[in-house]
Amino acid sequence: MQYLHTMIRVSNLDDTLHFFCDLLGMVEISRKSNGKGRFTLVFLAAPEDEARAREDKAPMIELTYNWDPEEYTGGRNFGHLAYEVDNIYEFCENLQNKG
Repeated sequence: MQYLHTMIRVSNLDDTLHFFCDLLGMVEISRKSNGKGRFTLVFLAAPEDEARAREDKAPMIELTYNWDPEEYTGGRNFGHLAYEVDNIYEFCENLQNKG
């Protein structure tokens, strides 16, 4: 199993990028906008991880900005932790067998 990224929902992409990039020094690796789904994804990495993030898709932070206004309360900013496994069906079966 390989860790991929942590997803965080944001309500103001510019303010969030200011915090992560300008203040913390993280680097924007990629940005994907989806007009049909009305959202933008921005992937960030620490400066020391930039080369690995670009080449190997090393662990990153994924910022998810939904274009339609949404209020995130009660921990709804956290989206998910993403992992990659060789075979999702075998992995899930193994988890189920372990209870």
